Amino acid sequence: MDDKPGSIESYEKQFGILAFEKGFISAENLIEALKVQVEEETRYHTHRLIGEILIDRGYITPIQVQNVLDGIF
Repeated sequence: MDDKPGSIESYEKQFGILAFEKGFISAENLIEALKVQVEEETRYHTHRLIGEILIDRGYITPIQVQNVLDGIF
């Protein structure tokens, strides 16, 4: 993976950390979403953003996702 600032992977890590720091998700929620992301990438060769997975699981709202993204960009 490419962890350079500005890379997609860098933003995803920041997204998960910021969502946790803001109290929107638990560490367990983030770990579960990361596991789902890796499993889907391995099995289906697709990449879903952590925020999408967290929304689908009901751990975060779209408004909270936007709040986190506002802090990244």
